[in-house]
Amino acid sequence: MLVEIIDNPIVQFCAVILVSIVVSRVLLRRHRAYRLVAQIVFFIALTGILLYHDIVPYTPAPPESSVSMRIFLGVAKAVWWVNGAWVLVGFVRVFLIFERKPREGRLLQDLVVGVIYLGAALSVVSYVFGVPIGTLIATSGVFAIILGLALQSTLNDVFSGIALNLGRPYSVGNWVVLDDDVQGRVVETNWRATHLLNGTNDLVIIPNSALAKARLTNLSSPDETHGISITVRVDPTAVPRVITDVMRNVLLSTNSILKVPEPTVTIDSLDGQALQIGLSCRVKDISMVATAKNEIFDLIYRHTKSSGLKLAAPVGSTAATPAEPTSEGTGQHTGTPWRLLNNIPLFTPLTEDEKEVLASHMSRRTYHKDAIIAEQDTRLTSLMIMRTGVVSISRKEAGRSIELTRLAPGDYFGEGGVLMGAGEVGTTRALTYVVIYEIGQDCLAPLLHDRPSIAEELGLIMSKRIEAERHLFSSGDLLANGARAGSLTSRIRHLFQLQHG
Repeated sequence: MLVEIIDNPIVQFCAVILVSIVVSRVLLRRHRAYRLVAQIVFFIALTGILLYHDIVPYTPAPPESSVSMRIFLGVAKAVWWVNGAWVLVGFVRVFLIFERKPREGRLLQDLVVGVIYLGAALSVVSYVFGVPIGTLIATSGVFAIILGLALQSTLNDVFSGIALNLGRPYSVGNWVVLDDDVQGRVVETNWRATHLLNGTNDLVIIPNSALAKARLTNLSSPDETHGISITVRVDPTAVPRVITDVMRNVLLSTNSILKVPEPTVTIDSLDGQALQIGLSCRVKDISMVATAKNEIFDLIYRHTKSSGLKLAAPVGSTAATPAEPTSEGTGQHTGTPWRLLNNIPLFTPLTEDEKEVLASHMSRRTYHKDAIIAEQDTRLTSLMIMRTGVVSISRKEAGRSIELTRLAPGDYFGEGGVLMGAGEVGTTRALTYVVIYEIGQDCLAPLLHDRPSIAEELGLIMSKRIEAERHLFSSGDLLANGARAGSLTSRIRHLFQLQHG
């Protein structure tokens, strides 16, 4: 009796189904790949049991079978077709996981899964219930036409979505712009619509039918880099070659743009009112556009001012350009050294008279292109303030040279050596002809001895600059050993032998 029970197809079938449910739906519920393997094994076992008992799932049941056997055969065949559909669907889903684009392929995945389930359902209707598929399809044609007319707009979106997924004009993560200036990053595509996340962090939902007809610009293709174009109008008070050289220095000193491909400067027009120049460059992705533009505009102002050039009035403007003041502040201080000091945050705590004393002791130095201004780890005894030109600071680390930053007019370096006795974090090299003004450590010493409280303010300012520039370095101990404002102040006091108080 036990052998007969074990050899019974109904018992074997129920046992396989029960084990399949426990293993696939309970034990391996969170492991899709292993669950797919288990489903394949159980499908093979189920197929073997049916064929062993001469039950062919893709043929109708013999008419001479008993009622109970016909019911079992119908259930067994239906379960076999459903299990086969699950295996195919599992293949589709695991394939998309391995592709690492499950959200991007959602529509195509759903389409394939729908075809699989439709095929399984038609097979069950044909081989279990014995209904001719051709007749069923023919009789459902009228219903399909009525349903298609009722869902015309929805079907338009669905088929447009299929066309967009097959054509792949964009993918999830790309930044796109439509012809009506709607733009954003693609976060999802589904049957009905495509979801964009715009610059103000709002979700824009566009029907696929509208998107398929729109003129679309993919800002993330063929790669993530994005171009920037800026137009500058300069008074024609110098020859165009000099002005274009200044604009090249602007792009050369910008840290936010890509160095390859090389940025370009072109003269767009020239008349009696202005020389119009176009600056073109690229950034690594569209998120850097605002940062790069802000930096470029800041450098345009600094370079033109340091070179004695003036920005022209807007086109069609009749207002007279206001005359620039001959000096900063109250008008009693003049000269380039004082103006440089007045624009550096490091010397904000000083009074105008104290700045005047320092300015009188500043010395001017020039460096030709490619000249080494300071080697890495060299301790500078003078604060170096950029007057004109561009310099690069690069560090040799782990057998390779890494460019840390580039400096432009108004920037300074050497404060670590002057105020704390630290070495330079990298080698400073002139990329163009450079003019620098120096403030020696011996000039700062009397000022700090007269006002020891300035050490605390200088320590706080240097700490803020260190934090702002920390991302430039690969190790945290390069900038004053990651010192806080308090420890920086202590080092300044120790170096200049200042009394606490």
